[in-house]
Amino acid sequence: MVAVLPTRRASARFIPARLRASDLLRLGGSGLRSRPLRAVLSALGIAIGIAAMVAVVGISASSQANLDRTLAALGTNMLSVSPGKTMFGQAAPLPDDALGMVKRIAPVTAASAVGAMTNKPVYRTDHIPKGETNELSLLAAQLDLLKPVGATIAHGTWLNAATDRYPAVVLGATAAQRLGNVPSVYISGRQYRVIGVLNSVPLAPELDSAVLIGWPAAETYLGFDGHATTIYTRSVESQVENVHAILAATANPANPDQVNVTVPSPVLKAKQAAMSAFNSLLLGLGAVALLVGGIGVANTMVISVLERRAEIGLRRSLGATRGQIRTQFVTESLLSLLGGAGGVLGGFAVTGIYATTQQWPTVVPLWAIGGGVGATLVIGAIAGLYPAIRAARLTPTEALAAT
Repeated sequence: MVAVLPTRRASARFIPARLRASDLLRLGGSGLRSRPLRAVLSALGIAIGIAAMVAVVGISASSQANLDRTLAALGTNMLSVSPGKTMFGQAAPLPDDALGMVKRIAPVTAASAVGAMTNKPVYRTDHIPKGETNELSLLAAQLDLLKPVGATIAHGTWLNAATDRYPAVVLGATAAQRLGNVPSVYISGRQYRVIGVLNSVPLAPELDSAVLIGWPAAETYLGFDGHATTIYTRSVESQVENVHAILAATANPANPDQVNVTVPSPVLKAKQAAMSAFNSLLLGLGAVALLVGGIGVANTMVISVLERRAEIGLRRSLGATRGQIRTQFVTESLLSLLGGAGGVLGGFAVTGIYATTQQWPTVVPLWAIGGGVGATLVIGAIAGLYPAIRAARLTPTEALAAT
């Protein structure tokens, strides 16, 4: 008897070919191109789920931003500093560097000042009797006054580096009404050109009846002593209470008890409570919407794989390994990424349209956008991988018989 030794070819173990990245992309793309209608409908189902999630979160966030804007208009983060009285009842002026020291407080985002000149009446012409002042006040103003008080220009222009050194003034809304449409006013016998008129300033109503002149011009022409009579500040809302606690000592370190500081608006606490409730609601809605969108993505991908068991069986019979089957369907799960991107755009559009009709700012949180795209990719891959693993474990005959 002659022993027959196995040849190298017969004993060699079958080693399947490796798929390159380009091969995987072509293979996954062919699965999508071979069934374009199914691919479009699957992507549409995913897009609708993600669009609903983004729209729910976006509309809620836009509503929150609108409430925040409305409450901010009430000056919830605005504090003002003014001189107090000495122990003998006399006026206690603020130090010359009070404004500069207040600006150095870290949570203070904006600060400016005015200085009152009580003995300088303003007249429409130089022929008006001295007693007829229309109850207007004359204030020296810093160039950055508009921001902390929330003032806007009705017409003309605000003081700038070119005009705050010369005889030029800006009128408050009430002052403009009382004086009429005058090109100039008279102060201490000198003519001052009117270069602008403010809209009404709800947060600082004392400015409505004021005539505002540049700080250097007030010192040059009117003998202004340079002491601020009111300092307006805006602070980070979460730090308003802390800023309030140190404003007096900062503005006048030598005599903090001789400084008056306004009490923080009670609306601030209501705003903080409303924002906290909105944030909790937003997170809850986002979680629910993401869960619903994720279920939609998973359902679409699971059905997509189960419908293709015959294809899986055929590929297995032609030599495809289980790993290659799994990798193919993970690659095809990029379909969910396309649907997710489309859903994010759709949700953003819905949010923008609804917010515009309600005159709200359009706000879609970045975490909702990233969560929508990321969730579709992760959930799509997992949802596509699970049934693919189950199908890949079947023998070719079982996979073909399951159709």
